Amino acid sequence: MSKIGEKPISVKEGVNLLKEDRKLVVKGPKGDLTVLIPQGINISIEENIVKVSRLTEAKKNKALHGTLARLISNAIKGTTEGFDKTLEVVGTGYRAQMEGNTLVLALGYSHPVKYETPEGIKIEVRENKITVLGMDKELVGRVADKIKRFRKPDPYKGKGIRYLGERLKLKPGKAAGKAGVAGGK
Repeated sequence: MSKIGEKPISVKEGVNLLKEDRKLVVKGPKGDLTVLIPQGINISIEENIVKVSRLTEAKKNKALHGTLARLISNAIKGTTEGFDKTLEVVGTGYRAQMEGNTLVLALGYSHPVKYETPEGIKIEVRENKITVLGMDKELVGRVADKIKRFRKPDPYKGKGIRYLGERLKLKPGKAAGKAGVAGGK
């Protein structure tokens, strides 16, 4: 039995839920999000509480039960508070700046990398820290990952784009390995 799926989801003040066939539309102060309801899962809305239940004990329904509950919970949080991910650009000469709706990155390549901001996402840049904001948690994560892939952190020096607070385990360089061998003789 899904422990996450069995917990009732509380609806925050200012959020309206509309159930249309196999869709749940979540309307909040920041906008609207739609969550698709798979076959075999039922949703009941009573006052300020949403309950997710499965109609059969099929393996697929068991797998989707808790997932759907979290998707609904994330949609409610996204339409009220929103989600954010912060990336930091580390390296000499590495810079990030916004030009209108385009993120321009100088990452040591022969050309600047330009990334057009998708609809529903807002990007802010302050002191080489890139903040990706939006109400759809999945989209915020996908955009942050795409930006990170433009220059993944170097395993030797740590230069590149990484999540704020991400810890890297740096590899010792070639010279560090030789020093240990030469010193032993």
